[in-house]
Amino acid sequence: MTQADASKDILPRLVVYYQTLHDKSDKPISILPLLQPGISVSHVILAAIHINEDPSAITLNDHAPDHQRNSTLWSELSTLQACGVKVMGMLGGAAKGSYARLDGSDKQFEEYYVPLRDFVRQRNLDGLDLCVEEKMSLSGILRLIDRLKSDFGQDFIITLAPVASAMIDPTKNLSGFSYMDLEAARGSDVAWYNMQFYCGWGDISNTHMYDLMVQTGWSSEKLVVGMITNPETGSGFVPWEALSPVLFSLTRKHRKFGGVMCWEYFNSLPGDVHQPWEWARNMTLHIRSADLI
Repeated sequence: MTQADASKDILPRLVVYYQTLHDKSDKPISILPLLQPGISVSHVILAAIHINEDPSAITLNDHAPDHQRNSTLWSELSTLQACGVKVMGMLGGAAKGSYARLDGSDKQFEEYYVPLRDFVRQRNLDGLDLCVEEKMSLSGILRLIDRLKSDFGQDFIITLAPVASAMIDPTKNLSGFSYMDLEAARGSDVAWYNMQFYCGWGDISNTHMYDLMVQTGWSSEKLVVGMITNPETGSGFVPWEALSPVLFSLTRKHRKFGGVMCWEYFNSLPGDVHQPWEWARNMTLHIRSADLI
């Protein structure tokens, strides 16, 4: 099976977040090793896109997206797409402000949304991951989703990245709105949820929390388990020897298990900064090995 065939949106998904783009010497960290035989990544999510006070001054992390330091990045992401991997952008995250600027009047929304739309078009992104880690109204997130679908069509992938606890208890949430209410209102437009099972918001050392989500009505097809891939990146890291039986259980309990995502690529274990793609190779064997046949 070719990489293009293997990376279609079949379950379970294998999603890789890609935010640290350069090493300590400012050399680009290549994402292309994910195309090696034995690895079946379905989606790469480029982080993080920020909407700043000046509507025209969108940044990718700390620099303009078209800064010369990103030339290798855009070339490599195009290569991934040519090989069948879907490439998305993550909007927001820990740096606040992007969603507050999209949550104002219709006039303000247009002012800040249009440059974002143009950036997505220019870079030919396959979708956006809406990582809302600041207060936003339900009407505001619905307006954003509706506009994205209107401008880019039904094939445009929209995901959200809630902390895992928000899928069970709306009060344990960073986003302001209820994800249950969002799913009820626009579930057909949200492809899946990249849930953060780390930094105190979830626990993936067992299946209890995921099972509870399914028991309360969530479709396992839409629940992607997010995990820290190196303890240096944040709290909640689960080593492979403890993670393996959890993955085994999830893939067998839930026939339509939504998949796994990693935060983040550059120092993923066991390969660390020298071979970060080894995490994706291990995960392929655990959840997507059938795609390698």
